[in-house]
Amino acid sequence: MVDNSKEEVFNAINDVRSWWQGEVEGNTAALNDEFSYSVPGIHFSKQKIIEFIPNEKIQWLITDSKLSFVKDQTEWTGTKIVFEISEVNNKTQVRFSHLGLVREFECYGDCSNAWGKLIEESLLSLITTGKGVNVFG
Repeated sequence: MVDNSKEEVFNAINDVRSWWQGEVEGNTAALNDEFSYSVPGIHFSKQKIIEFIPNEKIQWLITDSKLSFVKDQTEWTGTKIVFEISEVNNKTQVRFSHLGLVREFECYGDCSNAWGKLIEESLLSLITTGKGVNVFG
């Protein structure tokens, strides 16, 4: 939870390039925008924004993926990434979910840990200080 407004949090989430380390190409701030994320040789995914409720909710559908570090390199394809923003006790809360990223996936442990660092460190830093941080060294 942060002291920032729901609007500030919403805007920070949509500034994907500032908190998700890697290469981001395409637009990331409106309904039906499509963008790709890549770390060459390790991760590629293409996202489409399928829900966009200002200051409340953002949902991305992963339309394509290639994770080179797992046997089924398309594990993310068809999954959804959701950010829900709410006000709790005069603070702003973000609830993050990667729907479809299940324990049976080979990447579950590594991907869950990476999301934890990205959300709890880089995105949090962007929201509270105006600058994301490199969490992968």
